[in-house]
Amino acid sequence: MTSAAGTPRFTDAVPQLHDYLIHSARRLGNKVALVCGGERLTYRDLDLRSNALANALVRRDIRRGDRVLIYSDNTVESVVAFWSVLKANAVASVISPLTRPGKLAHLLNDCQAAGLITDVRHTAAFAEAAARAPHLRTVVVSGSVDRELVRGLPGFVGWNEAVAGEPTDGGPARLNLDIDLAAIIYTSGSTGDPKGIMLTHRNMLTAAASITAYLENVEDDVILGVLPLSFDYGLYQMIMAFRVGARLVLERSFVYPAQVLHTMVAERVTGFPGVPTVFATLAEMKTLAGYDLSSVRYVTNTAAALAPKHIAFLRTAFPSARIYAMYGLTECKRCTYLPPEDIERKPGSVGIAIPNTEIWIVDEDGRRLEANRVGQLVVRGATVMRGYWGKPEATARRLRPGLLPGETVLYTGDSCRLDDDGYLYFAGRMDDVIKSRGEKVAPREVEDALLAVPGVKEAAVIGVPDEILGEAVKAYIVCEAGSTLTEKRIQLECQRQLESFMVPKYVVFVAELPRTSSGKVAKKELL
Repeated sequence: MTSAAGTPRFTDAVPQLHDYLIHSARRLGNKVALVCGGERLTYRDLDLRSNALANALVRRDIRRGDRVLIYSDNTVESVVAFWSVLKANAVASVISPLTRPGKLAHLLNDCQAAGLITDVRHTAAFAEAAARAPHLRTVVVSGSVDRELVRGLPGFVGWNEAVAGEPTDGGPARLNLDIDLAAIIYTSGSTGDPKGIMLTHRNMLTAAASITAYLENVEDDVILGVLPLSFDYGLYQMIMAFRVGARLVLERSFVYPAQVLHTMVAERVTGFPGVPTVFATLAEMKTLAGYDLSSVRYVTNTAAALAPKHIAFLRTAFPSARIYAMYGLTECKRCTYLPPEDIERKPGSVGIAIPNTEIWIVDEDGRRLEANRVGQLVVRGATVMRGYWGKPEATARRLRPGLLPGETVLYTGDSCRLDDDGYLYFAGRMDDVIKSRGEKVAPREVEDALLAVPGVKEAAVIGVPDEILGEAVKAYIVCEAGSTLTEKRIQLECQRQLESFMVPKYVVFVAELPRTSSGKVAKKELL
């Protein structure tokens, strides 16, 4: 099967996730696959380097199914490490380098990691955490390390030392089992201890195939990666790029937007995946019009729905681009997307089910609801996770019997509704719903109203205890530069758009909202 542009689609022929890299290296060996940190690596470069490290991991007793944590920034080494772990028949887990030592130790012990691949810049954190992880058998570190700082760590070896002399023309023996775990992706932990989401090769292959299908990705694409690889949205940009033989332009972050924009222009980026905070930052740049962004053919958003003013901004900033609003959760990667042609026709919607996925809404007793009724979203398809690592009770709450004997479906914990045409509207997390004056308030609805107020850049809404109301609506506002908004003005604007019980009783202006490593608002930190 091929795309219109002639790019082979390995939808059915690929048994394991790392075959994406292997096949692209065979077809397009001399093509630049990765631009990162001043380096330009071809598909052949990445294939050979990952083969060498995979062989090194196996030689150092990393076995089939072992968990290996990759604790690093968006770097060349992180990319090579991810594919190396898969080629070693192990399970990859990419962890944000912002993770503190105590939490890193918790993650290492939670999944009983046998390996850790990291960078010398994070020595203080990983050395402390690794010393508290008894299951570790090998620690691979890139860069020049002070040996005194890592003395006593299990199986410590420098990256260059590990790969020296290892064969690069082939990795370890292939298992050809797409049902094995490929990755454990830890949730951000905004609602408690992080849970390790177990994803099989089949889960990730299906997700990559579905998303590249509706985005119409081809090997001529140049995809920008400014989101962390520890965030599944960021990780999949690499996976999807390598699936079709595209080029990935990987940046450490979006902290310096002007620098990223220069790179976008120089590389003629065609795909721009972002989140609302990225787009809000761009909207405040007075010099944005000076950049030639005409090469961008699509912009995607997830993590939070796009506000109408963000959509209007993106249409102006990227006039040649198709804008995709998407919705999903790590437990199933992606479940809906809004076709660009529907963005005006279905305002506020996060779209229809992605290919190979079914969705429906149920009430508190698990009964299917008709259109326009709010209830819990249920997802069925091959992208649905295997479960939470080491948490059978939490898994049982999310994975329940499905339509066919023996199958399970995902109860998302998200309040949503479907309209008459089958388009999904997200109302909020079920545990975020505010009960005020005996009424249920969806924070998302209030946040949408706040974002419509001129001068509001970002908004987050929570419920706080109130002796009279039960819970009161409290809004946290980040204003645009030069704004003169007041609490009273915000409340008056909300009264024009919302029912009285939904109007925030409290309004707090803040410089920024606390966020998880994946860019979502960490509402627990607002309490």
